[in-house]
Amino acid sequence: MTDPKIIVALDFPGAVPALALAQRLSPALCRLKVGKELFTAAGPGLIEQLMKSGFEIFLDLKFHDIPNTVAHACKAAQGLGVWMVNVHALGGRRMLEAAREAVSGNTKLIAVTILTSMGAEDLVDIGITETPEQMVLRLARLARDCGLDGVVCSAQETMRLREQCGNQFCLVTPGIRPIDASLDDQSRVMTPEAALRSGSSYLVIGRPITRAQDPLQALLDINKEIEGAA
Repeated sequence: MTDPKIIVALDFPGAVPALALAQRLSPALCRLKVGKELFTAAGPGLIEQLMKSGFEIFLDLKFHDIPNTVAHACKAAQGLGVWMVNVHALGGRRMLEAAREAVSGNTKLIAVTILTSMGAEDLVDIGITETPEQMVLRLARLARDCGLDGVVCSAQETMRLREQCGNQFCLVTPGIRPIDASLDDQSRVMTPEAALRSGSSYLVIGRPITRAQDPLQALLDINKEIEGAA
């Protein structure tokens, strides 16, 4: 598979279980996502180890700070050789533009819009009266206007984002669950095939693969499921 659509979320507390899981998967079938907990525990050395095994890495740290700090963080991430890095769109235009200027070459730069765990009531709590869908669209347009490659969003918003932001805009969707899987802590979810048909570019999938008795078989099964939709 030249462009795997599945990004396996390595949501582990340390390097040992993350590397053990990676050894049971194939870089030809998926990419890997390293988030805040794992990166804080294991550091850049883990990224290097995973890349030596052939995996492309999505470094999911959601940088959100003053423009100069975010720009330097993004440049450091690119220096690690990661495939993709993200920032938080709520950091605003100047921060997004600084991040874009700092990242070049083959590293994709995307922005987080609204976390898939958040619903309308959560936004009201922080003073946002727009719906999650309205905020996602607003932030996605901002990211596009600042030259970013795409956004992280719920699969339920991808169809509208495709219409508004074009076919080349990268839409990375967490909250992906096979039909028979638990929802866990996600409130806006979709099956892998439905997500791709709705316009998702890449699917972030964690527990249905990482907690499977046979992670490689689970990965193979999902790839088979999405063959016609990718």
